[in-house]
Amino acid sequence: MAFFLLLSLLMYLLSGLASLAMGRHPAWGTRIVPFGSAAASLCALIPVLYVLAGGTPVDLRAAWSLPVGSFHLHLDLLSAWFALPVILVSPIVSFYGTGYLRRHDRPRETDACGFFLQLLTGGMLFVLLASDGLLFLLAWEIMSMSAFFLVVFEHEEHEVQRAGWIYLVATHLGTAFLFAMFVLLGSRCGSFDFGDFDGLGGVADVVFVLAVVGFGAKAGFFGLHVWLPEAHPAAPSHVSGLMSGVMIKTGIYGLLRVMVLANDWPAWWGWVLIGIGIASGLGGVIYALVQHDLKRLLAYSSVENIGIICLGLGMSVFGVHSVGPVALFAMAGALLHVLNHAVFKSCLFLGAGAVIQAVGTREIDLLGGVQKRMPRTAALFLLACAAVCGLPPLNGFVGEFLIYLASYWSVLPQGLPSVNPRVGGFVVISTLALIGGLAAMCFTKVYGAVFLGEPRSGCGSSATDPGRDMSVPVTVLAALCAVFGLGGSLLMLLVASVAARIHPLAMAAPDMAPLREASAVYLNVTLAALVLAAAVYGLWRLRDRLLAGRVVRTGPTWGCGYPHGTPRMQYTGSSFAQPIIAAFRSLLRSELGGDWPAGYLPGRSSFMTHTPGLFMHRFYTPLFAAFARVAVRMRRIQQGGTHVYVFYVVLALVAVLVWSLL
Repeated sequence: MAFFLLLSLLMYLLSGLASLAMGRHPAWGTRIVPFGSAAASLCALIPVLYVLAGGTPVDLRAAWSLPVGSFHLHLDLLSAWFALPVILVSPIVSFYGTGYLRRHDRPRETDACGFFLQLLTGGMLFVLLASDGLLFLLAWEIMSMSAFFLVVFEHEEHEVQRAGWIYLVATHLGTAFLFAMFVLLGSRCGSFDFGDFDGLGGVADVVFVLAVVGFGAKAGFFGLHVWLPEAHPAAPSHVSGLMSGVMIKTGIYGLLRVMVLANDWPAWWGWVLIGIGIASGLGGVIYALVQHDLKRLLAYSSVENIGIICLGLGMSVFGVHSVGPVALFAMAGALLHVLNHAVFKSCLFLGAGAVIQAVGTREIDLLGGVQKRMPRTAALFLLACAAVCGLPPLNGFVGEFLIYLASYWSVLPQGLPSVNPRVGGFVVISTLALIGGLAAMCFTKVYGAVFLGEPRSGCGSSATDPGRDMSVPVTVLAALCAVFGLGGSLLMLLVASVAARIHPLAMAAPDMAPLREASAVYLNVTLAALVLAAAVYGLWRLRDRLLAGRVVRTGPTWGCGYPHGTPRMQYTGSSFAQPIIAAFRSLLRSELGGDWPAGYLPGRSSFMTHTPGLFMHRFYTPLFAAFARVAVRMRRIQQGGTHVYVFYVVLALVAVLVWSLL
């Protein structure tokens, strides 16, 4: 099995290099990438399914010429589960990219895009397999830098350059915390191998904090998320789908990988994760609701879904110290949401890319009536919108259903030994309900403003559905949303084997019977949703039958006294969000540092509800401005004289000697 893992990594690299070598023949280069990605994914799928089916973990050690660390690859249940989104989504995204880039105005640079796309995908798989601290950081850097070059694909634009630098700074600040974490573990445990980190060397709490910051910067925890709404609008749409759907999950994987190495999970870890989940879930969906850039909205929605995953992880920490299936349900729900979010968010980004390429703008308030011109894309996008809102029987409901069950179980009167699970359960239930309602409102706004109504401008007056090279990948992802939702009962039983073996859950020997009961309940919910959908379809067919043979006249919609309606009379995305924004008016006023911006957008009767990010506006910008001022003052030490630099060296040696004596 180790051979297939190495072959998969090698195929990602070789197909990327082959695409780069075909610079003079971009048509051939674009074909190499998707087929290379599909072949590499098939190779990796063999050991992944073997491990998930109950096989022994795959382990590979090889000679390493560096004086520290080791070349150690390890595939266990946790890494195999996180490898599933990489294997499923990356080939679909690659095939979509061939059509997307063919219609792009820069076909000569598609070879570089294909190379870095393969390097990003291989880097993600490398991260999941690395079982040595230094090897992990190497894989992490390959993944991060590949994503940077994909973000700055259109590097001539100032907005893209800014997004690239923000991403680069954010990812390396996170890497700095990870470097400190591995140095601390290596010094305590005497090795950088994950197998020697058992118990985290007595510094579990410090390591957890470093992991939350370091991996949270990649996952997009609220407060560390500032690169997401900048990078995703700048990157090509298929790259955005891969980064938002798959790459940010490596942050969740890294955090879980560190947690499972600990001997115990303190209750305050659970509160930290639940706090992050509340901030990310509510903050992400509120900021998504006020955006009028389609891809920026989807980026904030990813922050929201990362919050849902963190809520599940937090409840799982509480469940370790309580009775019942709380830990198992919560962990299984979080892991299922990792997989399902990768599918429906990639579908949304690819669908949005088709719309943006057809109409030529990401501005929601300039669109409208796109469904009439792109009916196939509209139907697929609508299905993905229903999935992201967590509506049964689609896949977005499966993971949230288990997290709800874990929370409900924790608040039942069962004599739990601690008050933490009860309070945490109430908090998680309330937060999930609020997130679900706001998400439904957000994506009702998106679909209504973009696809329904009348065109608000001349953008995309000749837009049509894309060809099969772009529409088939979106169709496959939308079908997976339905398949994973309908087969949610089977997915629950599959993920249970992963969740039940995560340390310290394995020490508790959880009872699997409640999960089987939950699977049966979910099956009933799915059947009820299907019956409801069948009833609606039956009524629609009955209407057609009753009208058969009759004269059906059509006319314009009643205009409420306005016989010549204009697009200005319909809701825009901004005006749709205005009522909910009023509820958070005080928060936004404090962020903007002044009164509510009541000005109207030119030519449209809608309020300006797009706001700058709170952390970027109030924290990061002033912080880096202060660092810049300090750096300018420190330039004075560069005198240009050799004798001055020799003096600096002498001072450094004296400092080292004093430190060694102390």
